[in-house]
Amino acid sequence: MCTELLSVKNLTVSFLKDGLWRPVVKDISFSVNLGETLGIVGESGSGKSVSCLALLGLLPKEVARIESGAATLKIQNQVIELLKASGASNSLRGSEIGIVFQEPMTSLNPLFKCGDQLVEVIRRHLRLAKKEAVQLAEEWFQKVELPNPRRIISAYPHELSGGQRQRVMIAMAMCCKPKLLIADEPTTALDVTVQKSVLDLISRLQSEHHTAVVFVSHDLGVVKCIADNVLVMQKGQVKEYGSADNIFNNPATPYAKGLIACKPDNTNKKYRLTTVDQVISGETLAKLRPPINMNDGQVIYKVGGLKKYYRKRGSIFGGKSEVIKAVNNVSFEIRKGETLGLVGESGCGKSTLSKIITGLLIADSGVLIYNGVDISGYSMKDWRQLRGRIQFIFQDPFSALNPKHSVKKVLEEVLIKHQARLNKQERDSLCTKLIIDVGLSVDSLYKYPHQFSGGQRQRIVIARALAANPEFIIADESVSALDVSVQAQVLNLMNDLKAEYNLTFLFISHDLSVVNYMSDRVMVMREGKIVEQGEAEEIYTNPRHPYTQKLLDSVY
Repeated sequence: MCTELLSVKNLTVSFLKDGLWRPVVKDISFSVNLGETLGIVGESGSGKSVSCLALLGLLPKEVARIESGAATLKIQNQVIELLKASGASNSLRGSEIGIVFQEPMTSLNPLFKCGDQLVEVIRRHLRLAKKEAVQLAEEWFQKVELPNPRRIISAYPHELSGGQRQRVMIAMAMCCKPKLLIADEPTTALDVTVQKSVLDLISRLQSEHHTAVVFVSHDLGVVKCIADNVLVMQKGQVKEYGSADNIFNNPATPYAKGLIACKPDNTNKKYRLTTVDQVISGETLAKLRPPINMNDGQVIYKVGGLKKYYRKRGSIFGGKSEVIKAVNNVSFEIRKGETLGLVGESGCGKSTLSKIITGLLIADSGVLIYNGVDISGYSMKDWRQLRGRIQFIFQDPFSALNPKHSVKKVLEEVLIKHQARLNKQERDSLCTKLIIDVGLSVDSLYKYPHQFSGGQRQRIVIARALAANPEFIIADESVSALDVSVQAQVLNLMNDLKAEYNLTFLFISHDLSVVNYMSDRVMVMREGKIVEQGEAEEIYTNPRHPYTQKLLDSVY
């Protein structure tokens, strides 16, 4: 028998902007039963996180207020109002309501050891003595399958990997056995194998403790696999609400249909990705992707026997130093006009490899040949001359852009550096062309990075890369932080620009569906080595290496 735990009715939340209170969550209602999982999906800015923060009493009172609605939590035959001014949700946080946020590095206190932070939660809510709390903390680190729990207790957050930090957060959220767990994008920044292990862990703990879960995510594949019911939000409103099977197999609204259609279709890669706007407008004709110009297989970049080792010293408390083989005898070729995908878990050496082939790091040994020229011995000064031909699109566009510079100044700096022959009128004209080419309006040139959404900032970073007139672009996790609708727009844009500017891409991502859709060939990297490479379709449908099979088995 289903027992309703959380009930939210007609919740409306407003934010203060320019002296006016503007609604950002509008009259939403949903419920969650014990042991069930509710998935909340929607684009960035749809109100997913705001709704959860309202239930937790974590909205900033100076700029946010709850206009109307009710939210109740049923605990031991007692009905508790969460939205009351008395702060009922505050007293329940940690004990009856657990929280796992998207980025554990900003959620954990960097000045305190992980064990101390978990012990603090246990002692506050369970009223245990310190010795008992430390023992329980170690038991919970074992439950969340952290390696060497005693070491983790004494470790600071920066000493752990992203997946390990997320497990610490899950231990903190679950140690008091709450009835409700709210997980806000808990796996967005994790690679597929770590993501699967974290989701399996949440599912196991949910089953053991009969916990209800509210799971917020823009990854529809994950939500489809773990959710019993789904709430689809757009611009603060509920667009669709029902069972996961009904919404994913037979969506009733154009918006829900559009979100589901945005996912890369790896069965037919010759078509452009569908966008939400296309589905809402009723556009049904699938458009072909631009043709690929492979330039008769001409090799633009050849890498041979590349090595980059680091020596990790032992700690002051003992322990031997060890050699970390970040890039270990890597060889491959990139053909002009193709997109070469690079996949692998965090720490496998992807970013180190990309920094070496762009001159941001110098390899210990190996051969680099660019357009037939041996550049292995190039100094940093030599690389600065070459960098106009090789450009980077970074994962986080906000940190990659100078917040004090307008978009036009960002583009002009690149043009002055790498296309010095242009006069001011020509630079102005090219800035206008670039911003239009990436799908933004001309008035965007006079705005600043904080005035744009995440997808728009990524378009600006792409325009900046194109301003140098490059031949070869490395896209390092360039769409991993974007929701599916914006991701589809950016991927279509990259394919269009690739054809127009005759570009070559090295496309790095932990999303194997995206890599397969974008790439002509794929390389799989593990522990500094390329363990498999070949045509994208062949690797995706018939992986030969056990590690590749493991990666693909982890895809939701």
